[in-house]
Amino acid sequence: MQNVTHLLRARRFVPLFSTQFLGAFNDSLFKQGVVLFVTYQLYSDAAREAQFSAIAQGLFILPFFLLSALAGQLADDHDKARLIRIIKTAEILIMAVGGAGLLLENIPLMLAAVLGMGIHSTFFGPIKYAILPQHLEKDEVLGGTGLVEAGTYIAILLGTILAGVLADDARLAVAATLGIAVLGRISGGQVPPAPPAAERVPFNWHIIRASIHLVSETMHIPRLFLAILAISFFWTIGAVLIIIFPPLVKNVLGADEQVASLFIAIFSIGIAIGSVAINRLLKSQVSARFAPASVMMMALFVLLLYLVALNWGDHGVELTTLSNFIFHPSAGFMIAALLGVAIFGGMFVVPLYAFLTTTVDKSQTARTVAANNIVNSGAMVIGSAVAFGLSSFGVGPVGQLLLVAAMCFVAAYLGWKLHVACD
Repeated sequence: MQNVTHLLRARRFVPLFSTQFLGAFNDSLFKQGVVLFVTYQLYSDAAREAQFSAIAQGLFILPFFLLSALAGQLADDHDKARLIRIIKTAEILIMAVGGAGLLLENIPLMLAAVLGMGIHSTFFGPIKYAILPQHLEKDEVLGGTGLVEAGTYIAILLGTILAGVLADDARLAVAATLGIAVLGRISGGQVPPAPPAAERVPFNWHIIRASIHLVSETMHIPRLFLAILAISFFWTIGAVLIIIFPPLVKNVLGADEQVASLFIAIFSIGIAIGSVAINRLLKSQVSARFAPASVMMMALFVLLLYLVALNWGDHGVELTTLSNFIFHPSAGFMIAALLGVAIFGGMFVVPLYAFLTTTVDKSQTARTVAANNIVNSGAMVIGSAVAFGLSSFGVGPVGQLLLVAAMCFVAAYLGWKLHVACD
């Protein structure tokens, strides 16, 4: 990776990287474990499975919409390293609640923990991006952002794989999530101090008013406005894909939970590859010049995914295993389509995050990321609601892939506008 491999040995970067890695790993392990458990162990109805997946995704996203303004204010006005220690301690408690839900087969407890992890991620998100310009040089920010994104999706990959392995053993899954949360707390304790970059401003505890003010103060900057809208469309696309993967695998492909985990794993690998590749193409310069082409290629691979799924063929009552799935005549095309969607998605979104942290003063970076999270989460909640509604009206996961492709074209237009405005 251009000029940034040294960061993987740097004390100013590695603890944050490992803390984010462990958090993403645990989040993926728990969320995927819950969805697989409910999809394959509790429910036997395609619509209910898709609806549960949408509810879980919506609960995870909701705190980003409601609490990001508070999270941004906290991150800009307090030592970010100290906040990380508090947040990672809370993760241990959340995983204890989630573990009780899995052991007791209690869906409300599981969903409460999913909501708790959403709150955890809401407060950690602005910190992980805002701390980068504080600890890195300007020409390291794009590469550092790419490393964080690549590491995040590799962690999601590993968490997804482990969720599939532990799908039938709730006790081991609970032990794993608690152990990883403890490791994350230890790693978070090693993050170097990151004090506020400016004097504190009056804190606004009114959730709605603070959110409206934060978004309006951020979105009036044209390139931030375009970058945030483009990122929002990307994560809406991602939300719909994550929602439809489990029912697509079970009810269209007729495959078991290991294949569902494979889908998330391939998606994670692709995002990681794209996150690294775009830094090399841009040579560490923050630019949106590849954004339109990247998301257009993403749309083409989504359409390929749609065509492969549409022509997959009938399957029997028994769910096929991972080994049998691999030998299906169309499996190679399915895997290639998934990988292509993810690689070009990673290439699209990483430079946009770098825009957020390099366009404004360091004292405002966390608030800028928080404003982005508010808009992103609102769009993702809408995406989850649309997926839920389409499932209720009988539009299955294959049909919903066409919606994903259409959203890619909107994201391409926004990426082009950002390129014209900034490059």
